[in-house]
Amino acid sequence: MEFADRDAGIGLAELLAAFSLATDLGLGQPMEHVLRSWRIADRLAVHTGLPAEQRQALFPVSMLAWVGCVADSPEVAGTFGDDIAFRADSYDVDLAGLAGFGFFLGHAGRGGPAWHRLRVVTTILRTGGHRIVRGMQSHCLTTSTLAERLGLGPDVVTALRQFFTRWDGRGVPPGVGGTDIAPVVRLLHLADVVEVRHRLGGIDGAREVARARRGRQFAPDVVDAFLAHAPDVLSAAESDLVAADRHPLTEGELDTALEALADFTDLRCGSRAGHSRGVAELAGAAARKLGLPAVDVVATRRAGLLHDVGLHGVPVPVLDRPGPLSPTDWERVRLSSYYTERVLARPAALARPGAIAALAHERMDGSGYHRGLAGAALPMTGRVLAAACAYRAMLEPRAHRAALTDKQATAAVRAEARAGKLDGDAAEAVLAAAGNGGRRRVSGPAGLTPREVEVLILISRGAQTGEVAERLGISRRTAGTHIERIYTKTGASSRATATLFALRNGLLDPLDL
Repeated sequence: MEFADRDAGIGLAELLAAFSLATDLGLGQPMEHVLRSWRIADRLAVHTGLPAEQRQALFPVSMLAWVGCVADSPEVAGTFGDDIAFRADSYDVDLAGLAGFGFFLGHAGRGGPAWHRLRVVTTILRTGGHRIVRGMQSHCLTTSTLAERLGLGPDVVTALRQFFTRWDGRGVPPGVGGTDIAPVVRLLHLADVVEVRHRLGGIDGAREVARARRGRQFAPDVVDAFLAHAPDVLSAAESDLVAADRHPLTEGELDTALEALADFTDLRCGSRAGHSRGVAELAGAAARKLGLPAVDVVATRRAGLLHDVGLHGVPVPVLDRPGPLSPTDWERVRLSSYYTERVLARPAALARPGAIAALAHERMDGSGYHRGLAGAALPMTGRVLAAACAYRAMLEPRAHRAALTDKQATAAVRAEARAGKLDGDAAEAVLAAAGNGGRRRVSGPAGLTPREVEVLILISRGAQTGEVAERLGISRRTAGTHIERIYTKTGASSRATATLFALRNGLLDPLDL
């Protein structure tokens, strides 16, 4: 069976649930807000008598409804400042009518100088908030596009395009309301808000906001069902996540889904479009050139796709700041790697690439983040990813600098390797993968060939000569020759000292030990 056709050990539901934790960060909410909202909507679906076939769409709609906020974050930040704080504050207000207009005006240009705030307020008043409406429409279109890329059905796509509608027809698109709104969206409208109000104000707070917006933002029958069954609907018992999707993805389908999610992650910052996909291709190719095992090559490439997931927790004004960051803002950037690790820790199929992804900004001399790991504590997979991320980022413009030329980026990567920040072998492998390799042949530590790296990893994990031969499909004599050459090149005199060499050079991933 081809690798792409194998069971990846994860279903689309589990993947979306993991990605929803990053969405929570962008909403300024604690992790699992989106999941808790789905559980509330799912219980309400039972009490409102939603047919089982329609209820199936509730999970993907819940997981993806807010994903579009990633794509419109630069525009939101341009109008309202800190995009994460803006979205967090929006849960306190009914966004239609005078209250909503006052909310938008109160946040207009926030964080900027007085002249900027005045200009943004004037624009909103002059256009009647047209840019805000257009942003909501773009959000829904972007989210539905992602659903299509993930192979979700037309019922999910249609529902996602209605996320900013209202029962009273005063949402986006204008005039769409009442029973024209998909039932799953009506449930989610209420669930998304009452989850926040219940967490902050208890069951009374949740009931209060439901009553206040009944017949306006929320469907009357959904509110009535919620008020009648609020203790049950808001209970802590978890719904069955597995039931949302019993069909696991193949390895090929998982790669396709991760690529789609990576593309959307990069939309959070205009200058990062294509960054994650570019890092992934470089990192995967470099890992292959170094002779890392196939499982590590796959994990390193996937880590490249996932390494910026934690940036959902960093406001756009911080990412796009042209000058030096304040200590507080720099700490928010440092935490992005921690968020990446947390978001990806739960699904077993993502644990390995997730752990590697969290190493993207670590450095060999301990000057990186978020853990400040150094030397032997960094596996070769992480070293490769760090070099790939650094090189790719240099080719892209940032708020504080223009994009470097290919020649400049190559020189800068080699300079960082000489300074002890990047691993030299990993850096050369990345540059070779990018078509900028030097005259010296890319090899592993101590000049090991890719095959010798494979053999070293196997014997370090306890494989005998015969097992090495069997695993690699070579003769016992050839395996013995490889082991002898490994000992000669590394200066090892035994399996133990060879293993210490492998550990010191990051060839043994701690996740495998």
